[in-house]
Amino acid sequence: MNISSVLEIVILFCLLSHTAMCCYAAVVKWGGIPTGLTQNVKDLLISIEVENIFENSDFILMLNQAPGDRAILAQKLGISPYQLSYVSGSGPGEGLMFYGNTIIPFVDRFPKDTELYRIMTTKWNE
Repeated sequence: MNISSVLEIVILFCLLSHTAMCCYAAVVKWGGIPTGLTQNVKDLLISIEVENIFENSDFILMLNQAPGDRAILAQKLGISPYQLSYVSGSGPGEGLMFYGNTIIPFVDRFPKDTELYRIMTTKWNE
């Protein structure tokens, strides 16, 4: 079974951190791939249960980050000041990938004149 669920983790884990932790553990046990999104890392890490999930994450994709969130990510993931520049005022499709112990900067200039872009864009005016 391969289950992937995208949630606004802040709401789920802040309100129901113990229940959410049990759900997360069950999805992993059943071979699922729990996936989460959050706008602000500092809000996410107010729960010790969520911090444990974060610290055990093998893959984290970071886009532009607020200064407070950049500081937290730098400390937790060992991101250098140079690497932080990729999530400081970065544009669409730019950021950092954290995989295991490797941090990879990326710039993805996805062509806007494609059907796939139209389906995936989060820009409501396009």
